[in-house]
Amino acid sequence: MSRIFWDTNLFIYLIEGKGELFRRTKLVADRMLERGDELCTSTLTLGEILVKPVEKGDERLRQKYEHILSGHAFLIPFDVTAAKFYAQIRQDRSIAPPDAIQLSCAAAAQSDLFITNDDRLNRKVVRGIQFISSLSQVFI
Repeated sequence: MSRIFWDTNLFIYLIEGKGELFRRTKLVADRMLERGDELCTSTLTLGEILVKPVEKGDERLRQKYEHILSGHAFLIPFDVTAAKFYAQIRQDRSIAPPDAIQLSCAAAAQSDLFITNDDRLNRKVVRGIQFISSLSQVFI
């Protein structure tokens, strides 16, 4: 069993449910279920996926998205521990603040793998995360 952190975009691919990115994400999700891996993400991800339903004023869709995320992933808050990782990560100015928040939450949770679709991040080394991989390169 591994602790695997998903960046926001993977959840969006699953919710939208179409295209190659959906198929790849679904394959990763199915493999994680088979292995009994723990799916993690941050509360920032929850906020990001709720933007569209809130923008549309669609309370039912907002509740559905919130239920999907909180029912299938362990939500990691941006707390004091994560903030300390954030300060270290942001020393690399090429990492944008939202990405640094995601990485710091993953590090605080001692994630085995951080999966994103941002190829710029898969070359980074972050204490507290064993591996960072883009969706296209992840082998599970």
